[in-house]
Amino acid sequence: MSLTAPDYRFSNQFAAGARACIPVVISVSAYGVVWGVLARGAGLSLLEVLMMSGILFAGSAQFVALDLWNATPSALPIGPLVLAALIVNLRYLLLTATLRPLFGPSEQLKGALSTFLITDENWAITMGEIVKGRGTAAFLLGGGVLTYSCWLASSVIGHSLGSAIEDPRTYGLDFAFTATFLALLLGMWKGKGDLVPWLVGALVAIAAARLIPGSWYILIGGIAGSLAGAVADRLRHVD
Repeated sequence: MSLTAPDYRFSNQFAAGARACIPVVISVSAYGVVWGVLARGAGLSLLEVLMMSGILFAGSAQFVALDLWNATPSALPIGPLVLAALIVNLRYLLLTATLRPLFGPSEQLKGALSTFLITDENWAITMGEIVKGRGTAAFLLGGGVLTYSCWLASSVIGHSLGSAIEDPRTYGLDFAFTATFLALLLGMWKGKGDLVPWLVGALVAIAAARLIPGSWYILIGGIAGSLAGAVADRLRHVD
């Protein structure tokens, strides 16, 4: 049986990236509906939901923003909202840096524009392809476009259903956001070598959440886990 070389045409890679993201996009859509329901409850109009999901396109930051929005409905805290979104999304500095090999020296602008469509989900799936030697920019964009489209659509659906769903927890929809990341973690498990950085990142994040107010624990835990992984990898090579 002969093995055929992967088809690296843009259209085929774009479609492959979209297909690969279908399982996680189902979960993304689920918590997109939850966010839309909560956004309506917080008083956001359909236009405001579309603008926030379309321009920000960051589920975790949008959930944090709603918490702040509910806390002071009479006076929107612009400063804290911007700072919270910045802190929550700082992890993308690390994520996007790992995708640099997908773009050539003359494609820096394309790479910068593509970062808008990068989510935790399609980043993880694309990294899996890179490890296998098959990752491409088109594959990344395919998953990103599908995720973006479904996030917008599910946010609108959630806003429309907001009057009918009084408490998302009744249907277990509030767990969709957590379930997605648990599934991604299990899919990225490569062996016992991942145990140290995962434990370090989790323990540092828990400690930071208890000691430092706000969402700094996300960034602190991510950096600690990354450093622990780098040190562990260096020690393995030294041995």
